[in-house]
Amino acid sequence: MERDDRVRRERPHRSRRGAAHWARPAPQHTAAVDVLIPTADRGAELAVALAGLAAQDDPPFRVVISDQSEQPVEHVPAVRGIIRVLRAQGRSVEVRRHLPKRGLAEQRDFLFSCASSPRVLFLDDDVWLEPGALARLDASLSEQQCGFVGYGVQGLSFLDDPRPDELAPFEPWPPASVHPERVRPDTPEHDRWPLHNAANLAHLASRLELDDDDRLAYRVAWIGACVLFDADALREADGFAFWRDLPEHHVGEDRVAQWKVMEHRGGAGILPSGAVHLEAPTSIVDRRVEASDELFPESGSARPEPRRKGEHMSEPQNPIEVQRYLGGVDYPADRSTLVEAARDSGAPDDVVSALEGLSDTTYDAPTDVSEALGQ
Repeated sequence: MERDDRVRRERPHRSRRGAAHWARPAPQHTAAVDVLIPTADRGAELAVALAGLAAQDDPPFRVVISDQSEQPVEHVPAVRGIIRVLRAQGRSVEVRRHLPKRGLAEQRDFLFSCASSPRVLFLDDDVWLEPGALARLDASLSEQQCGFVGYGVQGLSFLDDPRPDELAPFEPWPPASVHPERVRPDTPEHDRWPLHNAANLAHLASRLELDDDDRLAYRVAWIGACVLFDADALREADGFAFWRDLPEHHVGEDRVAQWKVMEHRGGAGILPSGAVHLEAPTSIVDRRVEASDELFPESGSARPEPRRKGEHMSEPQNPIEVQRYLGGVDYPADRSTLVEAARDSGAPDDVVSALEGLSDTTYDAPTDVSEALGQ
C-alpha cells in the first residue's frame, strides 16, 4: 500500500535493522565480532543479556551460545523471543547444545572453536550491555591495538556504596600506548583487582567527569564477564586449550587466558563501563579449584589473601563475589543456610566470615543478601 504522507529522514547507515525492515529479506553482513556466550540453566538472565545485544547498532556481529542447560535454553519463551528479534535485526544467532559438561575452560574453548570473525566478545550470560557499548569496545580495541579490551561489570545495587580506597590502584594508560604486562598473584599488577568490585567503575567515571562516548583505557589485573579479544592474539596464546590440564570443576579460566594474552599483546579496561552485572546467584557452586593456582603454581594463590575468621574487616565484602559462592541456594534462606552453602562451595574464610556477620534473619532473595553485605 502506497502512502504519500510519509516523512523520510536521513539516518546514518547501521548494521542493525529497524522494525520497518524486519519482514524484508535480510542483507548479508560479514560479522566483525563473534559474541560468544556460555550458559547453563539461566534462561531469564540469558534473555536479558540477549536484549542488551539487541540494542547494539554496530559493528556487525553474530551470536554463538553454548548451551549446557538440563533443558535446552531455547525452550524458555523469553530467550526464543529475543533470538527472533536479533534475527529480524539481521543478526545470525546460533544455539549449540554442548554436553557433557567438561568445565568452564572447555566450554570457552568450544565457543572459540566456533568463531570465525577477527574479534570475539566473551560475554557472560548474566551481563547486560547498554546501547552503544559494543561499538565503544570495538573502537577502543582498534585504537589501542592490543590483545583485548573489556568492561568491568558493575553491580548497580551499590551506586550508593562508594569505596574510594578501592579506587586507589586506578592508573590510566597514556593514549594508544597499551603494552604487554605480566600479571600474577605475586606481582604488584595483581593489586588492581578491587577496581571491579561493586559499582566502583561508575563512581570512578563520575569522579573523572567522563561523558558517555568517552573511551578511557586503564590498567587491569584481569576483567571478568565482558572481554573483547583480537581473535589472532587469543589464538596465539592457545586460547582456552589449557582446559585439558584442569579438573572438571574449576573457576578463574578467563583470568588465565587474559594473563597469557597480556604477556604478549597487552590488555586494558575501558571507562565508562557499559556492562551491568545482574547480580543473580552463580550457577557454579564448586569453586574450590582456581585455574591459575593449577597452571601457575610458582606464583602462589590467585585469590586475595583471605582474612582469618573473627578478624575485623575494615571494608565490606564485595557482594558480587560473595554471590558466586551461593549458587543453588533456595530462597527464602536464613544465615546458617547461606554460610553452609558458601562452605560447601569452597568459599575462602573472609567470605564465610562476612556471611556469619549477617543478621540472623530470613533473606527472601539474593538481592537482600547483597544489600545486607553492602551495609
